[in-house]
Amino acid sequence: MKPPPELERFLRDKGDYTICWSGSLKNFFSPTVQGIIGYICGTEGLDSSGVSSSAAVGIAYLLAFESANNITVSPTENIEYDRLIENGYLGLRNGILDQSAILLSHHGCLTCMDCKSKEYKLVHPPKLQKTYKLLLAFSGLKHALTNNPGYNCRVAECQEAARILLHASGNQGKEPLLSNVKPEAYEAHKCQLESNLAKRAEHYFSENMRVAKGLEAWASGNLEDFGKLIAASGLSSIKNYECGSEPLIQLYEILLRAPGVYGARFSGAGFRGCCLAIVDADRADEAASFVREEYFKLQPKLACQRKPHKGVLICDAGDCARVI
Repeated sequence: MKPPPELERFLRDKGDYTICWSGSLKNFFSPTVQGIIGYICGTEGLDSSGVSSSAAVGIAYLLAFESANNITVSPTENIEYDRLIENGYLGLRNGILDQSAILLSHHGCLTCMDCKSKEYKLVHPPKLQKTYKLLLAFSGLKHALTNNPGYNCRVAECQEAARILLHASGNQGKEPLLSNVKPEAYEAHKCQLESNLAKRAEHYFSENMRVAKGLEAWASGNLEDFGKLIAASGLSSIKNYECGSEPLIQLYEILLRAPGVYGARFSGAGFRGCCLAIVDADRADEAASFVREEYFKLQPKLACQRKPHKGVLICDAGDCARVI
């Protein structure tokens, strides 16, 4: 779907976060779009925790405005609208993964998203060998992603790696995205990449392999193998993508040592916010207590900034965003 040019122009001109969403609908759908009076809140103590916060807020605004104006918009359209707002207003060079997870997921299913083709599928597991919970552990770091050049820098490095690999394989006319580089071309020409670019490309291609294996593990109900792949993804984010700060890396390592945890990784780009873990449901309380105690030993100042018993939450997987 090609976004409306009116929306793109609006994103370049406006400077207020909330007005950006209401104005995008007004410019595209109707000059008399009705506004709303609303109250937005999240889990107490987890404000600015980086759990897809900008995408979650953006989708909430879009759904609220659309409902108030009886406008029917498909999930795929809202995914693209929110991406435009994040790229154009917030200045993030991100894609559609967060928005897609928020709008396309279903309870009990694994959402597999191809961010290039925008195709997706829901993978229903057979009866799981064990029940699980999700641990959400907040580091206490609240720095806005847009204030950290690391994320956009990593995107630029991936594009440069793609440009070199495409040129080496005779495909220099293609857009410099690693998704346009065939795995065999990467293996044949990765020696031409300097160290940093080689690490970024390795993260991308190894992550794609982990996704494929993760789908198999989930579909077979094997939480142990699924968790190991999550942990390997987290390690590659640190070693190859080189994201995350010291507190987040420490939190990731603590989670992996916690009783009953199958795997853990950063919940997002890794420059602030949270780590996420999948844990045996029977040991979730024990694991949460362990993480709280161990993180306090390493980062007492950050740990004290969190609400008591809010630093590590025990969660269940939910359904997609919707108007209720």
